[in-house]
Amino acid sequence: MRTSLYDLSVPTFLQTVRSIGGFLDRAATHFSNTGVDPDNIVHTRLFDDMAPFHFQIEAAWHHSVWGVEALKSGAFTPPALVGPVPFADLQAMIGKAEMMLEAFIPDEVNGCSGKHLDLQIGPRRLAFTAETFILSFSLPNFYFHAVTTYNILRSRGVPLGKHDYEGRLRTRSS
Repeated sequence: MRTSLYDLSVPTFLQTVRSIGGFLDRAATHFSNTGVDPDNIVHTRLFDDMAPFHFQIEAAWHHSVWGVEALKSGAFTPPALVGPVPFADLQAMIGKAEMMLEAFIPDEVNGCSGKHLDLQIGPRRLAFTAETFILSFSLPNFYFHAVTTYNILRSRGVPLGKHDYEGRLRTRSS
C-alpha cells in the first residue's frame, strides 16, 4: 500500500497533537494537586536562549494545522503569534488544533501532491514540493516544539513518560 500525503501529514500531526493535549491535562492535574498555579509555567524556558512554553504550544499548532494549510495555499502563513496567554488558553489552542486537523479531507490533501510551495524566511527563499515541505520542514519543526513542551513539563515535575509522548500508535490493529 502506498502512503499518501494525507497519511504522512494529518494522522501524524493528530497523534502528537493529542499527546500534547494529554500532557497539558496531566500538567493541570499535577499543578492542582501540588498547589502550583499553571499560569506560572507559561514563561518557562529550558534555557535562556530558547523560546518559552507558550511559544512551544503555538509553534506546534502552527506547524501542524498551518503546515497542512500551506499544502493547499502554496504558502506557509500561520496567524500571528498571540504571545503569553493563560495555561487554559494554551489547552484550548491545542484542542482547536485537533479539531482543525480532523476537518481536513484526505482527497483535498492528497490533491496537493507534487505541488510547489515556496517559503520565505528572512532573506532565504526555500523551494519545496508539498511532500518535502511536510517531511523536511513542518514535521521536524512540529516535533521539536512538541518534545520541548514535554521537556519543559518534565522539568517542572509533571509525571510524563515516553508512552505519553508517543500517544496512540497507529498499529495494524488500530
